[in-house]
Amino acid sequence: MKIIETERLYLRALKMDDHHELSKVLSDPESMQYYPHPFNQEEVKNWISWNEKNYKQYNHGLWAVVLKEGDRFIGDCGITMQNIDGVWLPEIGFHIIKAYWNKGYATEAAFACKKYAFNVLGYSEIFSYTTLKNIPSQKVAEKIGMENYKFFEKNGEQQIVQVAYKSL
Repeated sequence: MKIIETERLYLRALKMDDHHELSKVLSDPESMQYYPHPFNQEEVKNWISWNEKNYKQYNHGLWAVVLKEGDRFIGDCGITMQNIDGVWLPEIGFHIIKAYWNKGYATEAAFACKKYAFNVLGYSEIFSYTTLKNIPSQKVAEKIGMENYKFFEKNGEQQIVQVAYKSL
């Protein structure tokens, strides 16, 4: 079932059958360079299970990002509750398979998730955070209208938090 649809993409719930395709991004060292380590197969399956729990608890999580053309799985994107400097906040996150980088898919999916957070879920603000080194993710956040909010430390690294507010 499609949860969000854009011009080129649709987002749907992740399912365990997605683990092989999702591992193309979550197990890739370059894609996961800003994480403690690339995921092994068990960690990819746990990622899917975590999102399935999020769907039940929050009515959102990271969803499969599917390219309409060819019905191709290209990554995940969505809204999860994250502990950002001691406060649980809704956060937009995404992971796109390297072969699909620099085509605007992350921005398109993240922008649709921002609208969903405001218009469907009723959030008045939505966040994104990453390490200071992760410039590509920060650029996506800027492209969807987020602005720098604050900095904090996690896992011994400086993190940047960006925010967008629902316009009244």
